[in-house]
Amino acid sequence: MIKFYYSTAPNPMKVALFLEEAGLPYEAIPVDTRKGEQFAPEFAALNPNNKVPCIVDGDATVFDSNAILLYLAEKTGQFLPANTPAARGELLSWLMFVASGIGPFSGQAVHFKNFAPEPKEYALTRYLFEAKRHYGILNDRLAKHHFMVGDTYTIVDMAVWGWARLVPFILGEGAWETLPHLKRLLDEVNARPAAARAEAIKTRHTFKAEFDEEARKHMFRHTVTAA
Repeated sequence: MIKFYYSTAPNPMKVALFLEEAGLPYEAIPVDTRKGEQFAPEFAALNPNNKVPCIVDGDATVFDSNAILLYLAEKTGQFLPANTPAARGELLSWLMFVASGIGPFSGQAVHFKNFAPEPKEYALTRYLFEAKRHYGILNDRLAKHHFMVGDTYTIVDMAVWGWARLVPFILGEGAWETLPHLKRLLDEVNARPAAARAEAIKTRHTFKAEFDEEARKHMFRHTVTAA
């Protein structure tokens, strides 16, 4: 059985969606990042980057959500496009686009919008601009294709779903007015039974809700002044 180390953040939720879509048996193991559990020695031994998600599948340990999606898809043969160089090129390109663009810029936009100390105007403007640009690229792609890789529902759509769920929080209210094609994809994935089961993983364990000084210390370690 796969051991799935998770929190309720966007990246672990992508993996939860795949596990539910594929019907793979797994054990969900919570890692409460606001309590600093990602730095516990037993978890750090699995993921030296100290971030969720991470899976242990027999002898294989895989971290980074996009790597996990690709690993599970190739292992099971599910949620991949046609086995052609052209389709695989598209799959890898868009999957890495989510990994290197959508995720990081969304995360930084949220950080500077909600948590960074002043002055932050320049950084906030930069990351919000880039986040909007990246989501616009997704929207343009989906204006011409039903799914991110043509007509086939793949792991790229799952990766997009993880972050698209939070678009109003990231970009602000009214963001969907400029991203109708991305919203259409989100609604379609949300309507899938596996998506509801993935969202329900949040109810399995109780995570710390307060963003207090302890949480800030663990999540923004650069702000901790060395003694």
